[in-house]
Amino acid sequence: MSDVPSRLVSGTPAFRRLNLALFAAGFSTFAILYCVQPLLPEFSREFHVSAAVSSLSLSLSTGLLAVAMLVAGSLSEVWGRKPVMVASLFASALLTILSATAPNWTSLLLTRMLIGITLSGLPAVAMAYVSEEVDSKSIGLAMGLFIGGNAIGGMAGRIIGGVLTDLGSWRLAVGLIGTIGLVSAIAAWRSLPASVHFHPRRADPQDLLRSLGVHLRDPGLRALFAEAFLLMGAFVTLYNYLGYRLTEPPYSLSQTAIGAIFAAYLIGTLSSAWIGELAGRLGRRRVLWAMIAIMLAGVALTLSQHLALILAGIVAVTFGFFGGHSIASSWVGNRAVDAKAQASALYLFCYYLGSSAVGTLGGVFWTRWGWGGVAGLVTILLLAALALALWLMALPPRRAGQIP
Repeated sequence: MSDVPSRLVSGTPAFRRLNLALFAAGFSTFAILYCVQPLLPEFSREFHVSAAVSSLSLSLSTGLLAVAMLVAGSLSEVWGRKPVMVASLFASALLTILSATAPNWTSLLLTRMLIGITLSGLPAVAMAYVSEEVDSKSIGLAMGLFIGGNAIGGMAGRIIGGVLTDLGSWRLAVGLIGTIGLVSAIAAWRSLPASVHFHPRRADPQDLLRSLGVHLRDPGLRALFAEAFLLMGAFVTLYNYLGYRLTEPPYSLSQTAIGAIFAAYLIGTLSSAWIGELAGRLGRRRVLWAMIAIMLAGVALTLSQHLALILAGIVAVTFGFFGGHSIASSWVGNRAVDAKAQASALYLFCYYLGSSAVGTLGGVFWTRWGWGGVAGLVTILLLAALALALWLMALPPRRAGQIP
């Protein structure tokens, strides 16, 4: 009889505890990260900063998250998966509560920077933890619930932020989200099963650099990393400055109404699963370009002066983005021959770098040229992404038998 403990299987109490903990962790992580997005106009008013400067409250968090993710995975190899994830959840929640008391703009930005760094411990480690502790037949369900928590948390953070800002203040909204994060951290600490299949080892920087170099030498992976940057940059920029446009006349929407627009993320959550399955049948290269084309059509609709058409455009962009992201991210794992975790880390690095860099650049375009400038910037990014998607159609798989 083997002394090695069995892996967690769906239907068991331990598996249910794991799912509860991962869902709560994913929910709080992305609620904390994105709760400030609908609050950017509010920050501009209270702290007397421009749209571009206000966007730094999100861009600095996502930028430092991108960099820190490359380190957090290596730390978990030494310290263990659960300790890194739990520490990440507690630290980010406490910092979020602290940020709600920020006396000035500089202190708010400093806490948001630290939040970005501490949040990196969850997305960088959760996938490795699940792959080690969960039975192969149950991994899909566990990761699906974690990703579902990510999407719902990101949406809820934005909606809660908008509603509570109208009812009280942005400080009340951020403080409540930090408190929810603290409850989620306690739930993860108590419910997340300890790692039993994890074996600590010293990370070798030379091996890491070698595997990163292999990925960057492959033209297909380079194109997919660029897609992550372009698609996320376009998507976040559109949502960052949508609030500025719709709080101004002739729309003059409330913060609650602006927050409710993020319910479009539910469409994206559905599209990522459906388009992922469609790409599995038809081939990724045949579907990716179509998702980007849908995003371009949506951007064109937002140029209308009619609110209904603007909202329809946002829904189209959201549908196309989540579908495209699900295709590109799965394509990276399929195309990478070895060191798949590092390939995924590079993809996420470019993903969040796009959010950070382009998200702030969009503020300059908004200030100088209004919504037409923002839509123009996003269109340029998406045309570049479309060109890459069409180029990828002609690129052969790295291994025979791969899904193209």
